[in-house]
Amino acid sequence: MARTKTVFVCEQCGAQSPQWSGLCTGCGQWNTLVDQPVRRGESKSGRFSGLAPDPAVRPLGEISVGEVARISSSSAEFDRVLGGGLVPGSVVLIGGDPGIGKSTLLLQCLCGMGPQAEGLYVTGEESAEQVALRARRLGLDTRSVRVMAENRLEPILEAVQDHPPPVLVADSVQTFSSEALSAAPGSVSQVRETAARLVRFAKCSGCCVIVVGHVTKDGAIAGPRVLEHMVDSVLYFEGDSANSFRLVRATKNRFGAVNEIGVFAMTEQGLRDVNNPSAMFVSRHGAKQPGSVVLATQEGTRPLLVEIQALVDESSLSSPRRLSVGLEHNRIAILLAIAHRHLGISLGHFDVFTNVTGGVRVSEPGADLAVLLSILSSMKNRAVGSDLVVFGEIGLSGELRPVQRGLERLREAEKLGFQRALIPAANQPKSRSAGMEIMAPRRIEEALRLLGMQPSGPVTAPSISP
Repeated sequence: MARTKTVFVCEQCGAQSPQWSGLCTGCGQWNTLVDQPVRRGESKSGRFSGLAPDPAVRPLGEISVGEVARISSSSAEFDRVLGGGLVPGSVVLIGGDPGIGKSTLLLQCLCGMGPQAEGLYVTGEESAEQVALRARRLGLDTRSVRVMAENRLEPILEAVQDHPPPVLVADSVQTFSSEALSAAPGSVSQVRETAARLVRFAKCSGCCVIVVGHVTKDGAIAGPRVLEHMVDSVLYFEGDSANSFRLVRATKNRFGAVNEIGVFAMTEQGLRDVNNPSAMFVSRHGAKQPGSVVLATQEGTRPLLVEIQALVDESSLSSPRRLSVGLEHNRIAILLAIAHRHLGISLGHFDVFTNVTGGVRVSEPGADLAVLLSILSSMKNRAVGSDLVVFGEIGLSGELRPVQRGLERLREAEKLGFQRALIPAANQPKSRSAGMEIMAPRRIEEALRLLGMQPSGPVTAPSISP
Protein backbone atom coordinates (compact mmCIF):
# COMPACT_ATOMS: atom_id res chain seq x y z
CA MET A 1 0.00 0.00 0.00
CA ALA A 2 1.50 3.31 -1.07
CA ARG A 3 1.82 5.99 1.54
CA THR A 4 1.16 9.57 0.50
CA LYS A 5 2.83 12.64 1.89
CA THR A 6 2.20 16.19 0.78
CA VAL A 7 4.95 18.77 0.46
CA PHE A 8 4.79 22.31 -0.83
CA VAL A 9 7.08 23.17 -3.74
CA CYS A 10 7.98 26.68 -4.97
CA GLU A 11 7.18 27.21 -8.64
CA GLN A 12 10.03 29.69 -9.03
CA CYS A 13 13.06 28.02 -7.39
CA GLY A 14 11.84 24.49 -6.55
CA ALA A 15 12.43 24.81 -2.81
CA GLN A 16 10.33 22.45 -0.67
CA SER A 17 8.55 23.14 2.59
CA PRO A 18 6.61 20.76 4.86
CA GLN A 19 3.83 23.35 5.31
CA TRP A 20 2.41 26.20 3.30
CA SER A 21 3.51 29.77 3.88
CA GLY A 22 2.97 32.94 1.90
CA LEU A 23 6.68 33.66 1.46
CA CYS A 24 9.15 31.21 -0.07
CA THR A 25 12.29 31.01 2.08
CA GLY A 26 14.38 29.97 -0.93
CA CYS A 27 13.82 32.83 -3.38
CA GLY A 28 11.75 35.31 -1.40
CA GLN A 29 8.75 35.25 -3.76
CA TRP A 30 5.19 35.49 -2.46
CA ASN A 31 2.36 32.98 -3.12
CA THR A 32 4.48 30.56 -5.17
CA LEU A 33 4.12 27.42 -3.00
CA VAL A 34 1.84 24.68 -4.38
CA ASP A 35 1.07 21.29 -2.89
CA GLN A 36 2.59 18.20 -4.45
CA PRO A 37 2.11 14.60 -3.29
CA VAL A 38 5.08 12.38 -2.57
CA ARG A 39 4.29 8.67 -2.55
CA ARG A 40 6.42 5.95 -1.05
CA GLY A 41 6.26 2.29 -1.83
CA GLU A 42 4.36 2.75 -5.09
CA SER A 43 4.62 -0.04 -7.64
CA LYS A 44 6.42 0.23 -10.95
CA SER A 45 3.15 0.66 -12.82
CA GLY A 46 2.14 3.69 -10.76
CA ARG A 47 2.15 7.40 -11.50
CA PHE A 48 5.91 7.64 -11.99
CA SER A 49 6.47 4.62 -14.21
CA GLY A 50 8.62 4.95 -17.30
CA LEU A 51 7.42 5.86 -20.78
CA ALA A 52 8.69 2.64 -22.37
CA PRO A 53 8.50 -0.97 -21.14
CA ASP A 54 12.17 -1.63 -22.03
CA PRO A 55 14.54 0.73 -20.19
CA ALA A 56 17.71 -0.86 -21.65
CA VAL A 57 20.41 1.40 -23.07
CA ARG A 58 20.85 0.84 -26.81
CA PRO A 59 23.06 2.46 -29.47
CA LEU A 60 21.13 5.07 -31.39
CA GLY A 61 22.33 3.82 -34.76
CA GLU A 62 21.01 0.30 -34.13
CA ILE A 63 17.44 1.41 -33.45
CA SER A 64 15.30 0.66 -36.51
CA VAL A 65 12.71 3.30 -37.28
CA GLY A 66 10.15 2.63 -39.97
CA GLU A 67 8.20 5.18 -41.91
CA VAL A 68 5.68 6.71 -39.51
CA ALA A 69 2.20 6.74 -41.00
CA ARG A 70 0.63 10.03 -39.98
CA ILE A 71 -3.07 10.36 -39.36
CA SER A 72 -4.80 12.95 -41.52
CA SER A 73 -6.98 15.36 -39.59
CA SER A 74 -9.26 15.80 -42.64
CA SER A 75 -8.21 19.49 -42.75
CA ALA A 76 -5.39 20.42 -45.14
CA GLU A 77 -4.58 23.60 -43.21
CA PHE A 78 -4.47 21.81 -39.86
CA ASP A 79 -2.27 19.08 -41.34
CA ARG A 80 0.09 21.78 -42.65
CA VAL A 81 0.50 23.26 -39.16
CA LEU A 82 1.16 19.80 -37.68
CA GLY A 83 3.84 19.08 -40.30
CA GLY A 84 1.81 16.65 -42.44
CA GLY A 85 -0.71 15.15 -40.03
CA LEU A 86 -1.02 13.69 -36.55
CA VAL A 87 1.88 11.51 -35.37
CA PRO A 88 0.85 8.41 -33.37
CA GLY A 89 1.95 8.73 -29.75
CA SER A 90 2.34 12.51 -29.91
CA VAL A 91 0.76 15.12 -27.64
CA VAL A 92 -0.53 18.38 -29.13
CA LEU A 93 -1.45 21.38 -26.98
CA ILE A 94 -3.74 23.96 -28.59
CA GLY A 95 -4.76 27.22 -26.93
CA GLY A 96 -6.66 30.37 -27.81
CA ASP A 97 -9.16 32.93 -26.63
CA PRO A 98 -12.64 31.79 -25.53
CA GLY A 99 -15.01 31.28 -28.44
CA ILE A 100 -12.33 31.48 -31.14
CA GLY A 101 -13.05 27.97 -32.45
CA LYS A 102 -10.76 25.46 -30.68
CA SER A 103 -13.48 22.94 -29.82
CA THR A 104 -15.20 23.47 -33.16
CA LEU A 105 -12.05 22.71 -35.16
CA LEU A 106 -11.19 19.58 -33.17
CA LEU A 107 -14.73 18.23 -33.35
CA GLN A 108 -14.75 18.81 -37.11
CA CYS A 109 -11.44 16.98 -37.47
CA LEU A 110 -12.62 13.98 -35.43
CA CYS A 111 -15.80 13.69 -37.46
CA GLY A 112 -13.93 14.09 -40.74
CA MET A 113 -11.44 11.30 -40.07
CA GLY A 114 -14.05 8.66 -40.75
CA PRO A 115 -14.18 5.01 -39.65
CA GLN A 116 -10.43 4.45 -40.23
CA ALA A 117 -9.63 6.56 -37.15
CA GLU A 118 -12.45 6.40 -34.62
CA GLY A 119 -11.58 9.18 -32.21
CA LEU A 120 -12.70 9.88 -28.65
CA TYR A 121 -13.79 13.36 -27.59
CA VAL A 122 -13.48 13.82 -23.81
CA THR A 123 -15.07 17.00 -22.53
CA GLY A 124 -14.88 18.40 -19.04
CA GLU A 125 -16.81 21.56 -19.86
CA GLU A 126 -19.93 20.30 -21.65
CA SER A 127 -22.34 17.42 -21.43
CA ALA A 128 -22.53 14.75 -24.11
CA GLU A 129 -25.85 16.17 -25.26
CA GLN A 130 -24.34 19.63 -25.75
CA VAL A 131 -21.53 18.21 -27.87
CA ALA A 132 -24.05 16.30 -30.00
CA LEU A 133 -26.13 19.45 -30.40
CA ARG A 134 -23.10 21.41 -31.63
CA ALA A 135 -22.15 18.65 -34.06
CA ARG A 136 -25.69 18.57 -35.44
CA ARG A 137 -25.67 22.35 -35.90
CA LEU A 138 -22.45 22.10 -37.91
CA GLY A 139 -23.83 19.26 -40.03
CA LEU A 140 -21.08 16.77 -39.10
CA ASP A 141 -21.06 13.02 -39.58
CA THR A 142 -20.77 11.72 -35.99
CA ARG A 143 -21.07 7.98 -36.61
CA SER A 144 -17.34 7.29 -36.08
CA VAL A 145 -16.82 9.56 -33.04
CA ARG A 146 -17.29 8.62 -29.41
CA VAL A 147 -17.82 11.17 -26.66
CA MET A 148 -17.22 11.05 -22.92
CA ALA A 149 -18.28 13.78 -20.50
CA GLU A 150 -15.95 13.42 -17.51
CA ASN A 151 -13.55 15.66 -15.62
CA ARG A 152 -11.91 13.01 -13.40
CA LEU A 153 -8.69 11.72 -14.89
CA GLU A 154 -8.74 8.18 -13.46
CA PRO A 155 -12.06 7.12 -15.09
CA ILE A 156 -10.87 8.57 -18.41
CA LEU A 157 -7.62 6.60 -18.41
CA GLU A 158 -9.41 3.45 -17.26
CA ALA A 159 -11.90 3.71 -20.14
CA VAL A 160 -9.16 3.86 -22.79
CA GLN A 161 -6.53 1.62 -21.18
CA ASP A 162 -7.53 -1.66 -22.88
CA HIS A 163 -8.52 -0.23 -26.28
CA PRO A 164 -6.74 3.10 -26.88
CA PRO A 165 -8.34 5.18 -29.65
CA PRO A 166 -6.14 6.47 -32.49
CA VAL A 167 -6.92 10.08 -31.48
CA LEU A 168 -8.08 11.41 -28.10
CA VAL A 169 -9.17 15.01 -27.60
CA ALA A 170 -9.10 16.31 -24.01
CA ASP A 171 -11.13 19.54 -23.71
CA SER A 172 -9.78 21.09 -21.59
CA VAL A 173 -6.82 20.33 -19.33
CA GLN A 174 -7.79 23.04 -16.81
CA THR A 175 -11.07 21.24 -16.06
CA PHE A 176 -9.58 17.80 -15.32
CA SER A 177 -8.46 16.69 -11.88
CA SER A 178 -6.64 13.73 -10.44
CA GLU A 179 -7.75 11.96 -7.27
CA ALA A 180 -4.10 11.81 -6.16
CA LEU A 181 -4.17 15.54 -5.42
CA SER A 182 -6.43 17.51 -3.13
CA ALA A 183 -6.04 20.77 -5.07
CA ALA A 184 -8.92 22.22 -7.08
CA PRO A 185 -9.17 21.66 -10.86
CA GLY A 186 -7.23 24.27 -12.79
CA SER A 187 -4.57 24.73 -10.11
CA VAL A 188 -0.92 24.51 -11.05
CA SER A 189 -0.41 21.11 -9.45
CA GLN A 190 -3.54 19.62 -11.03
CA VAL A 191 -2.67 20.91 -14.52
CA ARG A 192 0.87 19.56 -14.25
CA GLU A 193 -0.24 16.18 -12.91
CA THR A 194 -3.02 15.76 -15.45
CA ALA A 195 -0.81 16.71 -18.38
CA ALA A 196 2.00 14.40 -17.21
CA ARG A 197 -0.27 11.37 -17.04
CA LEU A 198 -1.82 12.13 -20.43
CA VAL A 199 1.66 12.40 -21.95
CA ARG A 200 2.64 9.08 -20.35
CA PHE A 201 -0.50 7.43 -21.70
CA ALA A 202 0.18 8.73 -25.23
CA LYS A 203 3.78 7.50 -25.28
CA CYS A 204 2.94 4.06 -23.91
CA SER A 205 -0.17 3.39 -26.00
CA GLY A 206 0.63 5.13 -29.29
CA CYS A 207 -2.55 7.20 -29.07
CA CYS A 208 -2.34 10.77 -30.34
CA VAL A 209 -3.60 13.08 -27.58
CA ILE A 210 -4.79 16.62 -28.39
CA VAL A 211 -5.12 18.77 -25.29
CA VAL A 212 -7.06 22.03 -25.24
CA GLY A 213 -5.71 24.72 -22.93
CA HIS A 214 -7.22 27.94 -21.65
CA VAL A 215 -5.25 31.16 -22.02
CA THR A 216 -4.66 34.07 -19.68
CA LYS A 217 -5.45 37.70 -20.42
CA ASP A 218 -1.91 38.06 -21.81
CA GLY A 219 -2.56 35.32 -24.38
CA ALA A 220 -0.32 32.64 -22.82
CA ILE A 221 -1.64 29.19 -21.94
CA ALA A 222 -2.83 29.13 -18.34
CA GLY A 223 -0.93 26.97 -15.89
CA PRO A 224 2.75 26.22 -15.40
CA ARG A 225 5.13 26.89 -18.29
CA VAL A 226 6.38 23.33 -17.94
CA LEU A 227 3.12 22.30 -19.65
CA GLU A 228 4.47 23.54 -22.99
CA HIS A 229 7.76 21.70 -22.46
CA MET A 230 6.04 18.37 -21.82
CA VAL A 231 4.06 18.20 -25.07
CA ASP A 232 5.36 17.65 -28.61
CA SER A 233 3.54 20.52 -30.33
CA VAL A 234 2.11 23.82 -29.12
CA LEU A 235 -0.46 25.55 -31.33
CA TYR A 236 -2.09 28.93 -30.78
CA PHE A 237 -5.31 30.26 -32.27
CA GLU A 238 -4.99 33.86 -33.47
CA GLY A 239 -7.72 36.26 -34.56
CA ASP A 240 -10.64 38.11 -33.03
CA SER A 241 -14.40 37.86 -33.05
CA ALA A 242 -14.73 40.91 -35.33
CA ASN A 243 -12.80 39.14 -38.10
CA SER A 244 -13.93 35.99 -39.87
CA PHE A 245 -10.37 34.74 -40.37
CA ARG A 246 -8.68 32.46 -37.86
CA LEU A 247 -4.99 31.54 -37.81
CA VAL A 248 -3.48 28.50 -36.10
CA ARG A 249 0.24 29.01 -35.49
CA ALA A 250 2.76 26.40 -34.33
CA THR A 251 5.12 27.87 -31.73
CA LYS A 252 6.66 24.47 -31.01
CA ASN A 253 6.62 21.36 -33.17
CA ARG A 254 8.90 18.34 -32.89
CA PHE A 255 7.54 16.90 -36.14
CA GLY A 256 7.31 19.98 -38.38
CA ALA A 257 8.26 23.59 -38.98
CA VAL A 258 7.90 26.19 -36.25
CA ASN A 259 5.83 29.31 -37.03
CA GLU A 260 3.86 27.39 -39.63
CA ILE A 261 0.34 28.76 -39.90
CA GLY A 262 -3.00 27.44 -41.05
CA VAL A 263 -5.66 29.87 -42.21
CA PHE A 264 -9.36 29.26 -41.61
CA ALA A 265 -12.55 31.18 -42.22
CA MET A 266 -15.33 31.05 -39.64
CA THR A 267 -18.70 30.36 -41.27
CA GLU A 268 -22.12 29.17 -40.14
CA GLN A 269 -20.96 25.62 -40.86
CA GLY A 270 -17.83 25.93 -38.72
CA LEU A 271 -14.23 26.53 -39.76
CA ARG A 272 -13.31 26.15 -43.42
CA ASP A 273 -9.82 25.97 -44.94
CA VAL A 274 -8.53 29.01 -46.82
CA ASN A 275 -6.40 27.59 -49.63
CA ASN A 276 -5.09 30.94 -50.94
CA PRO A 277 -4.71 33.26 -47.95
CA SER A 278 -2.55 35.80 -49.80
CA ALA A 279 -5.45 36.71 -52.06
CA MET A 280 -7.69 37.15 -49.01
CA PHE A 281 -5.36 39.34 -46.96
CA VAL A 282 -4.32 41.68 -49.77
CA SER A 283 -6.98 44.11 -50.99
CA ARG A 284 -6.20 45.38 -54.48
CA HIS A 285 -7.36 48.99 -54.39
CA GLY A 286 -8.61 50.56 -57.58
CA ALA A 287 -6.68 53.76 -56.86
CA LYS A 288 -3.32 54.32 -55.22
CA GLN A 289 -3.58 54.59 -51.45
CA PRO A 290 -0.94 56.49 -49.43
CA GLY A 291 0.28 54.57 -46.41
CA SER A 292 -0.46 51.12 -47.88
CA VAL A 293 2.34 48.70 -48.82
CA VAL A 294 2.09 44.99 -49.68
CA LEU A 295 4.57 42.82 -47.79
CA ALA A 296 5.74 39.37 -48.88
CA THR A 297 6.40 37.60 -45.57
CA GLN A 298 7.27 34.01 -44.73
CA GLU A 299 5.27 32.00 -42.19
CA GLY A 300 6.94 28.64 -41.69
CA THR A 301 7.21 27.07 -45.14
CA ARG A 302 4.48 29.24 -46.67
CA PRO A 303 5.04 32.60 -48.40
CA LEU A 304 2.23 34.97 -47.48
CA LEU A 305 1.28 38.38 -48.83
CA VAL A 306 -0.24 40.83 -46.37
CA GLU A 307 -1.01 44.53 -46.46
CA ILE A 308 0.81 46.91 -44.13
CA GLN A 309 -1.07 50.14 -43.42
CA ALA A 310 0.23 53.23 -41.66
CA LEU A 311 -1.32 56.53 -40.62
CA VAL A 312 0.89 59.48 -39.68
CA ASP A 313 -0.89 62.49 -38.23
CA GLU A 314 0.30 65.64 -36.51
CA SER A 315 0.12 65.23 -32.75
CA SER A 316 -1.07 67.72 -30.19
CA LEU A 317 0.45 65.74 -27.31
CA SER A 318 3.81 66.29 -25.71
CA SER A 319 4.53 62.58 -26.19
CA PRO A 320 3.24 61.46 -29.62
CA ARG A 321 1.49 58.11 -29.73
CA ARG A 322 3.07 55.00 -31.27
CA LEU A 323 0.46 52.28 -31.74
CA SER A 324 0.87 49.07 -33.73
CA VAL A 325 -1.44 46.12 -34.38
CA GLY A 326 0.15 42.90 -35.58
CA LEU A 327 3.69 44.34 -35.45
CA GLU A 328 6.34 44.57 -32.75
CA HIS A 329 6.17 47.91 -30.98
CA ASN A 330 9.91 48.07 -30.28
CA ARG A 331 10.71 47.46 -33.94
CA ILE A 332 8.60 50.49 -34.92
CA ALA A 333 10.64 52.69 -32.59
CA ILE A 334 13.87 51.44 -34.20
CA LEU A 335 12.58 52.17 -37.71
CA LEU A 336 11.59 55.72 -36.73
CA ALA A 337 15.10 56.28 -35.36
CA ILE A 338 16.61 54.96 -38.63
CA ALA A 339 14.43 57.36 -40.62
CA HIS A 340 15.64 60.30 -38.55
CA ARG A 341 19.33 59.32 -38.53
CA HIS A 342 19.81 58.23 -42.16
CA LEU A 343 16.99 59.97 -44.06
CA GLY A 344 16.71 63.23 -42.16
CA ILE A 345 13.00 62.63 -41.56
CA SER A 346 11.83 63.41 -38.05
CA LEU A 347 8.49 62.14 -36.78
CA GLY A 348 8.90 63.45 -33.26
CA HIS A 349 5.78 65.64 -33.57
CA PHE A 350 3.57 63.05 -35.30
CA ASP A 351 1.36 60.22 -34.11
CA VAL A 352 2.25 56.97 -35.90
CA PHE A 353 -0.28 54.14 -36.22
CA THR A 354 0.58 50.89 -38.02
CA ASN A 355 -1.59 47.87 -38.74
CA VAL A 356 -1.46 44.50 -40.51
CA THR A 357 -4.81 43.91 -42.19
CA GLY A 358 -6.72 40.66 -41.70
CA GLY A 359 -5.62 40.11 -38.09
CA VAL A 360 -2.25 38.62 -39.08
CA ARG A 361 0.69 39.00 -36.70
CA VAL A 362 4.08 39.60 -38.37
CA SER A 363 7.19 39.30 -36.21
CA GLU A 364 10.00 38.69 -38.69
CA PRO A 365 12.54 41.49 -39.40
CA GLY A 366 11.92 41.06 -43.12
CA ALA A 367 8.92 43.38 -42.71
CA ASP A 368 11.13 46.40 -41.87
CA LEU A 369 11.26 47.87 -45.38
CA ALA A 370 7.51 47.57 -45.95
CA VAL A 371 6.67 49.10 -42.56
CA LEU A 372 9.03 52.06 -42.99
CA LEU A 373 7.80 52.72 -46.55
CA SER A 374 4.18 52.70 -45.39
CA ILE A 375 5.00 55.24 -42.66
CA LEU A 376 6.86 57.54 -45.05
CA SER A 377 4.15 57.13 -47.69
CA SER A 378 1.50 58.28 -45.24
CA MET A 379 3.62 61.17 -44.00
CA LYS A 380 4.38 62.46 -47.51
CA ASN A 381 0.88 61.54 -48.75
CA ARG A 382 2.42 59.72 -51.71
CA ALA A 383 1.37 56.19 -52.70
CA VAL A 384 3.95 53.61 -53.69
CA GLY A 385 1.55 51.84 -56.04
CA SER A 386 -0.71 48.81 -55.74
CA ASP A 387 1.43 46.74 -58.15
CA LEU A 388 4.48 46.80 -55.84
CA VAL A 389 5.50 44.11 -53.36
CA VAL A 390 8.20 44.76 -50.74
CA PHE A 391 10.33 42.81 -48.28
CA GLY A 392 13.70 43.32 -46.61
CA GLU A 393 15.38 43.90 -43.25
CA ILE A 394 16.87 47.30 -42.41
CA GLY A 395 20.06 47.44 -40.37
CA LEU A 396 20.82 50.16 -37.86
CA SER A 397 23.31 51.69 -40.29
CA GLY A 398 20.64 51.99 -43.00
CA GLU A 399 21.69 49.00 -45.12
CA LEU A 400 19.17 46.54 -46.54
CA ARG A 401 19.85 43.04 -45.33
CA PRO A 402 18.67 39.87 -47.10
CA VAL A 403 15.89 37.63 -45.83
CA GLN A 404 15.38 33.90 -46.21
CA ARG A 405 13.46 32.31 -49.08
CA GLY A 406 13.33 35.46 -51.15
CA LEU A 407 12.72 33.58 -54.40
CA GLU A 408 9.62 31.88 -53.01
CA ARG A 409 8.21 35.25 -51.93
CA LEU A 410 8.74 36.65 -55.41
CA ARG A 411 7.01 33.66 -57.00
CA GLU A 412 4.00 34.10 -54.72
CA ALA A 413 3.76 37.80 -55.63
CA GLU A 414 4.13 37.09 -59.34
CA LYS A 415 1.40 34.46 -59.13
CA LEU A 416 -0.99 37.12 -57.77
CA GLY A 417 -0.18 39.57 -60.56
CA PHE A 418 2.27 41.99 -58.94
CA GLN A 419 4.48 43.69 -61.53
CA ARG A 420 7.19 45.32 -59.39
CA ALA A 421 9.24 44.21 -56.40
CA LEU A 422 11.51 46.19 -54.08
CA ILE A 423 13.93 43.82 -52.35
CA PRO A 424 17.47 43.86 -50.89
CA ALA A 425 20.30 43.56 -53.39
CA ALA A 426 21.44 40.27 -51.83
CA ASN A 427 18.02 38.72 -52.58
CA GLN A 428 18.09 39.61 -56.28
CA PRO A 429 17.48 36.43 -58.31
CA LYS A 430 20.15 35.29 -60.74
CA SER A 431 17.70 34.90 -63.62
CA ARG A 432 15.57 37.89 -64.56
CA SER A 433 11.81 37.40 -64.32
CA ALA A 434 9.89 38.17 -67.50
CA GLY A 435 6.72 39.27 -65.71
CA MET A 436 8.13 41.34 -62.83
CA GLU A 437 10.44 44.32 -62.53
CA ILE A 438 12.99 43.77 -59.74
CA MET A 439 14.43 46.78 -57.89
CA ALA A 440 17.27 45.75 -55.59
CA PRO A 441 18.83 48.68 -53.67
CA ARG A 442 21.57 48.29 -51.09
CA ARG A 443 20.52 51.07 -48.70
CA ILE A 444 17.28 52.67 -47.57
CA GLU A 445 18.19 56.01 -49.24
CA GLU A 446 18.55 54.27 -52.60
CA ALA A 447 15.21 52.52 -52.11
CA LEU A 448 13.43 55.85 -51.64
CA ARG A 449 15.05 57.30 -54.77
CA LEU A 450 13.89 54.33 -56.85
CA LEU A 451 10.32 55.02 -55.69
CA GLY A 452 10.56 58.76 -56.32
CA MET A 453 10.45 59.61 -52.60
CA GLN A 454 13.66 61.56 -52.28
CA PRO A 455 15.04 61.62 -48.74
CA SER A 456 15.94 64.89 -47.11
CA GLY A 457 19.51 63.70 -46.67
CA PRO A 458 21.27 61.91 -43.85
CA VAL A 459 21.66 63.57 -40.50
CA THR A 460 25.30 64.12 -39.59
CA ALA A 461 26.44 63.15 -36.15
CA PRO A 462 27.13 66.11 -33.87
CA SER A 463 30.78 66.91 -33.35
CA ILE A 464 32.19 66.55 -29.88
CA SER A 465 34.62 69.27 -28.92
CA PRO A 466 37.50 68.27 -26.70
